Amino acid sequence: MGTGAGKKREHLIKPVLHRQYPTASYGQGVFLYDEQGKAYLDASSGAVTASIGHGVQDIIDAMAEQARKVSFVYRSQFTSEPAEQLAQKLSELAPGRDYWTFFVNSGSEATETAMKVAIQHWQEQGRHGKNRVISRRMSYHGITMGALSMSGHVLRRRRFVPLLADYPVVAPAYCYRCPFGRTYPECGLACADDLETAIRRIGAEHIAAFIAEPIVGAAGGAVTPPNDYYRRIKEICERHEILFIADEVMTGIARTGAMFGMEHWGVEPDVIALGKGMSAGYTPVAATMVKDRVMEPILQGSRVVMSGHTYSANPQSAAVSLAVLDYIERHQLVQAAEVQGRKLLERLNRLADKCEIIGDVRGKGLLLALELVADRESKLPFPAAKGVTSLVIDKAFEKGLLIYPAAGGVDGAGDAVIIAPPLTISDEELELLMRLLEDTLQEVMREIQGQGS
Repeated sequence: MGTGAGKKREHLIKPVLHRQYPTASYGQGVFLYDEQGKAYLDASSGAVTASIGHGVQDIIDAMAEQARKVSFVYRSQFTSEPAEQLAQKLSELAPGRDYWTFFVNSGSEATETAMKVAIQHWQEQGRHGKNRVISRRMSYHGITMGALSMSGHVLRRRRFVPLLADYPVVAPAYCYRCPFGRTYPECGLACADDLETAIRRIGAEHIAAFIAEPIVGAAGGAVTPPNDYYRRIKEICERHEILFIADEVMTGIARTGAMFGMEHWGVEPDVIALGKGMSAGYTPVAATMVKDRVMEPILQGSRVVMSGHTYSANPQSAAVSLAVLDYIERHQLVQAAEVQGRKLLERLNRLADKCEIIGDVRGKGLLLALELVADRESKLPFPAAKGVTSLVIDKAFEKGLLIYPAAGGVDGAGDAVIIAPPLTISDEELELLMRLLEDTLQEVMREIQGQGS
């Protein structure tokens, strides 16, 4: 394809080809700066990743120190002190404190490894028929084929449906648009009981695991379940001998005001997928954490987890992740996420009183979201052709505010944005975030009204 006379040929595949993106020059704290010196308040932590902010000298120093020692060893030849320490540290932080860890490079790899470990857990016991994974209609667990097979994100699945495993899905815990048309608590947690219905229809002898994000991220925008939902889910899984996988790639490591999102509901998952906040964006690293009892058949059997990645457990990434975890603990960022999250949630609710296109405000800690609607009373979504989510993201970007797009919750239609700034955000920076966000939404409303609904 020609690039046009005089136009420099591009080589980098960007999210939208031939779109002009500014070049990030540097970052400091909650701000990023482009090559022109324009500041952007990073109210999405990139992709809900840069949890401790940009340019943190402690992490830079840890990078340099490890690089002077050794950056890479192959896991089948050597272990390393940082990798061993990181696995121990994660187990100490996790619910129950009795996990083994397999390190990978991304959240997609972490959830796919979780799926493989769950299936292998049953294979090692001679139960080869337990090889399917149930997920939820509103979910996103990654872009690799196994992870995408477990995802309900309509738009990200669409191109690849013929290639994906036909895994069953159940109702989401989505109180704003209850799939059963009911209200909590009178609903009796019908969304959780839908898992039981699916298990009975399929047969527990065919199901290895159930996977869920503690708080739904990209597939719905910080969709948060009712209080007793996960306790019911865990009880159903245990009764039917099905492993519970918590996809903590977005919620894990302090983001929600707890070190792990599942702590809010007092549930210990059998397998946990981690990513994003593990390294706060300073290096690619993710992890699959597996309970002792889930590992036991493998330890007594083949003694090999059938997964492998070249960069798995490399000492450079492990050292960086250790430094991030240490920084989070020293600066009490779990508590900061809870405190600043409450302030931000209050301000977002006040903003909703002024902006009629905000249908719902939800989330925990500093993982919050707005669902945007054409009519608040009926919860009618905007027509997809209006591209309201993209309009909000673009308008905010122009004003120097970075927020994160989420799919709507109506079978892939609808609009939502995630607001998830670094856990280090100050009160003054929160106020700036809110001013920029209100200006954005007011401008979007004027534009929509000018077009006619």
